[in-house]
Amino acid sequence: MARDRRRIALILATMTASLFWGCRGGDAPRRGRPVIAVIPMGTTHEFWKTIHAGALTAARECGVEIIWKGPLKEDDRSEQVQIVETLAASGIQALVLSPIDDRALLPPVIEAERAGIPTVIFNSALRGGHHAAYVSTDNYRGGVLAAEQVGRLLGGKGNLIMVRVKEGVEGSTRREEGFLATVRSRFPGIRLLSDNQYSGTSTETAYQTCENLLGRFPETDAIFTPNESTTFGCLRAIEDLGLARKIVLVGFDSSAKLVEALEKGVIAGLILQDPFAMGYRSVHIAAAVIEGRPYEKTVDTGVFLATPDNRGDPAIGKLLRPDMTILGD
Repeated sequence: MARDRRRIALILATMTASLFWGCRGGDAPRRGRPVIAVIPMGTTHEFWKTIHAGALTAARECGVEIIWKGPLKEDDRSEQVQIVETLAASGIQALVLSPIDDRALLPPVIEAERAGIPTVIFNSALRGGHHAAYVSTDNYRGGVLAAEQVGRLLGGKGNLIMVRVKEGVEGSTRREEGFLATVRSRFPGIRLLSDNQYSGTSTETAYQTCENLLGRFPETDAIFTPNESTTFGCLRAIEDLGLARKIVLVGFDSSAKLVEALEKGVIAGLILQDPFAMGYRSVHIAAAVIEGRPYEKTVDTGVFLATPDNRGDPAIGKLLRPDMTILGD
């Protein structure tokens, strides 16, 4: 535990320092600033808002402007393709992109590359080698951490459901793979009741999926949900069905409602990414690429387990409640 805390503290300290070479402060002249388009999968969930806060912080440090624009729905690949194409043609100097689909977003990224516009991919990978850098969580490791928590709390025995998000999203797919591989290899006494149901990317569809699954499998002892929307949708279903604290719920990401449920013990674990660091480091790297400075091509922003027991740890607390005051400036 102490080693984990030291590791978290080190990552947070490194993130808040001036990590990249030569970035200018926020007082740099506004005229003629490079423009970087930051395009998330969606814009409504707390995860994306935290990424926005990190990107804005880095933009001020590096003396660049950012355009923040993404689809309203995280499954609208056509809208995201259109956004990338439109912004790439608008005179920007770089793209920072979290692709909804690891194939569909490849053609516009290739076109941007041909036009001399570099792309930094964050959060979820893109096929091919046409991007300058990749900034993300070790999503597979996050799935492993979730499986270990479920296995511990069930004592290695019980009935389990894993809810999937959607096909074509590399990040959540890797979480699901890490979770399933760990359960199957390390906890043979846990029976998987369902691991093939896709909930979609909204909390409403996740709610319906979890409600249906719990109706089909009343013997369920635990559920794993691999992103914010599936976790919140499943939380609502468990509460509405009167199953709070009767089912072990381990999910991914955080929001005010999820943190509240963790504090009450309704959620048994949240796998935390560092979305602030993702936005922050992606924009720093994009600025370095534009200016021809050295940069890291692959960045792991860390993955951590928050539980009702360790939620009071200062390092975990910063991840559960990231500072987003910059969005109100």
